[in-house]
Amino acid sequence: MSGTPHPPASPPPPSTILVVEDEAALRRVLERVLVRAGYRVLAAASAETAYELLASEPADAVLLDVQLPTMSGLALYLALIHRHPQLAGRIAIMSGDAEAEHVRSWLELNPCTVLKKPFDMQQIVEWARELLGASDRRTGNG
Repeated sequence: MSGTPHPPASPPPPSTILVVEDEAALRRVLERVLVRAGYRVLAAASAETAYELLASEPADAVLLDVQLPTMSGLALYLALIHRHPQLAGRIAIMSGDAEAEHVRSWLELNPCTVLKKPFDMQQIVEWARELLGASDRRTGNG
């Protein structure tokens, strides 16, 4: 066999998660935790920014706060699914008020993962790994 050697296969790019959270401190913590777990993170403080980011950068999953300044995260969820149907089943909503009547009735029509605030950051990583597979190849413990 005298074939030309093949270059080593490059590892697949990390999965991308869009974090939509208007609280800057929480958004930075989520971003740091997910990057440390091996994911690429896009971050947005508003529904409008999230929508613009997804127009130019595809995401594999979305972490979405329910309470956003100009548009409900629940309304943004529906807009994202309509515009990016591949995200169906790949969006988790974060809420400190998951038991509120409007949230519960919305979830009956639009079942999705709910991460109740306050949450442990490990819950976020576990959600991402369950959905996207382990991206933490550097430590070998993923």
